[in-house]
Amino acid sequence: MIIRFDSTYKFSTFIVYQIDTVRVMNLLNFADSFPDEDSCKAAFKKHRELQGVICPKCGSKEHYWLKGKEAYQCKYCKTRQSLRSHTLMHGSHLPFRYWFISMHLLTATKKSFSALELQRQLKHKRYEPVWLMMHKLRDVMGQRDDRYELNGTVEFDEGFFTTERNTDEPLKRGRGSQRKTKVAVMAESVPVKEVKTKKGKDRKVGYIKMLVIDDLKAETIDNVVRGNINKDAVIDSDASSSYTNLKTIVKEHRPKVIPETEVGKVLPYVHISISNAKRMLLDVHHCIAPQYLQNYLNEFCYKFNRRYFDENLFDRLLVACVSYRTGFRYNRKNVAGLETLIITGNKLHSTTDNNIGH
Repeated sequence: MIIRFDSTYKFSTFIVYQIDTVRVMNLLNFADSFPDEDSCKAAFKKHRELQGVICPKCGSKEHYWLKGKEAYQCKYCKTRQSLRSHTLMHGSHLPFRYWFISMHLLTATKKSFSALELQRQLKHKRYEPVWLMMHKLRDVMGQRDDRYELNGTVEFDEGFFTTERNTDEPLKRGRGSQRKTKVAVMAESVPVKEVKTKKGKDRKVGYIKMLVIDDLKAETIDNVVRGNINKDAVIDSDASSSYTNLKTIVKEHRPKVIPETEVGKVLPYVHISISNAKRMLLDVHHCIAPQYLQNYLNEFCYKFNRRYFDENLFDRLLVACVSYRTGFRYNRKNVAGLETLIITGNKLHSTTDNNIGH
């Protein structure tokens, strides 16, 4: 059974379609289901055809599969596209099994998995292709979550994550430090009417979002709220001057002057999310560059928002991989002897978005 969310783009509303029985993907079942390259390729082809193969030239959904060429051919304009074309694997030369192993490790572990460790496990010669593959997967996780809005009562606050320095200026202290990257953090906080949670709280967490921002200006915060929180929601936050316009964007804004010792009680789930994300980054990735922080946060939020999917999370990520084409690119540039990576925001247009579940 596959859960597919409807076109309202709300986490809370869903429709269930009985399409196929999804095998629970633990470590043993993964080894049995995908023992070689051909099995991974067949599974990818099956999921892509379930979502619909669209001709990039005329938009037709009717096609032939050319087995000898391992490509789809449009029934009308005869345009051909490979199995990887217009998916997350577009342009990649890595084996399908590398991608499947990466998806399994990212979804089977509660925390994360580093590209360096994956390179060692795969015994791949070069680090950069494995690093790029992992970031493409994290990027598509973020694209998937971008489709949904937070609803109901939403906690809002900013977090400051430690990242690498990109300047030789003297290091500042506090929030203005060059080693601190600003992140807007949002968490649905659902009131519990009768029975409290296991830890005695009177509300429980729903879904979360984390977005890297350039500054804490009111205009920046306003744009974040407009793009990620439903206009009928209620926002709880501190009384920061950056939040003065929120009352005009959502149904109600309830700012409070919060003593430092009471922050964890007034906005509990925002700060629990920040603490858990920081711990994950510190344990697995240590210190990361600020331009890649968003991808790591995408992974954290994607897995948290689907925490009840258990082993079926692998199947959901596979559906996202055949439905989206990432704009994350690796460009080699010799700048002071360093290789830099450039991110662009090119998102694949997919007509199957409305009926694809997360």
